[in-house]
Parts: sequence; structure tokens; C-alpha cells
Amino acid sequence: MLTSKQRAVLRGMANSMDTIFQVGKGGISDTLVAQTDDALRARELIKLRVLENSGYTAREAAEQLAEQTGSEVVQVIGSRFVLYRRNLKKPVIDLK
Repeated sequence: MLTSKQRAVLRGMANSMDTIFQVGKGGISDTLVAQTDDALRARELIKLRVLENSGYTAREAAEQLAEQTGSEVVQVIGSRFVLYRRNLKKPVIDLK
């Protein structure tokens, strides 16, 4: 569970990040979950976007992907959301 200070640090880091995945009309497929899982393992912090034709709100997509990948929702703004999962073997981001 992230503290509010840790969440604030992660939000600041996510501001300059590019969106790497989109949830489209295909919804949240097994492929998207696998790609998100791989990206979280490598980067720990990723930004995603929900397209209008997906049938999901950003909050719904964020919570569903977080549950399926074992990550945490850092923030949801408009159609974009940020997920975080610490890599226990090779941490990339140092949160104190």
C-alpha cells in the first residue's frame, strides 16, 4: 500500500512520462494484461490511456488492470491513468 507521500512522488514522476498502452474497443484482453505485467516488471511505473470507444472509464480500466497485474493505481486523470508495482528483484524506483 502506498502512502500519500509515495503516491505524490510517483505522480510527479509520471507527469513527464509518455503513454505506453491504450485500452481500446477490444477492452482489457489477456494480451494487454500480459504486456502491462511485462512493462511493470521492467519500469515499475507506467501510464496508460483509455480510448472513448473502449466501453470503460479510466477508473474502471485502472482498477481492473491493477487487480489483474497485482499493481496499484497511482492516479486517474481524464482518460489517462498511472499504475505502479515494485519489482522485488531489481527495484528501479527508490521510494522511502
